[in-house]
Amino acid sequence: MTKAEELKKLEEEMQNNVALPLKESNLVFGEGNIDCNVLFIGEAPGAREDELGRPFVGRAGQLLDKMIASVGWKREDVYITNIVKRRPPGNRDPLPEEIEVYKPYLTRQIQVIHPKIIATLGRFSMNYFLPTAKITRDQGKIFRFGGMLLVPLFHPAAALRSTGTMRLLEASFQKLPIVIKKFDILIQIEPTNNHSSDVHTQGKLL
Repeated sequence: MTKAEELKKLEEEMQNNVALPLKESNLVFGEGNIDCNVLFIGEAPGAREDELGRPFVGRAGQLLDKMIASVGWKREDVYITNIVKRRPPGNRDPLPEEIEVYKPYLTRQIQVIHPKIIATLGRFSMNYFLPTAKITRDQGKIFRFGGMLLVPLFHPAAALRSTGTMRLLEASFQKLPIVIKKFDILIQIEPTNNHSSDVHTQGKLL
């Protein structure tokens, strides 16, 4: 089975699973290059995403597109998804039990795509992988995640509300092409400290 076929099967499983929460909204599975170097993961779709069935297409998505372009890439070069694949009512934060139910699907999505870098967007996405991490302290740092590298980033929506956060997000984005270029070296570096989760053990590299 090809990557595309595996992802299509996974999406169909989600559509057919009536036990998944937030069924009143549309499934926003994800989109982009399934052979990407970088997989961006946010927390959950918003109103515009729910309407169009695509991730990051509102104001935050426009900023994400701009950031992607700033490092010489196109949106079509990366893959974009969320932890929770349906919109929580009123754009509230996803509940822990919602994250838990959607978790196996994201795990399989990551396994199929298997990028070099997972770039988390915002605190919820970061803490999914690094439960003890703090966004203000750890954004822009590089962590090992299995055979991949993980780089926490501020959520574009947060950057739209703060010029300081915008500058930090811009600076961290510039690291991504460098991390790809040095991936083979970075993935072999012994971590300097560990963050444990129930998925993997991660360690800060840089």
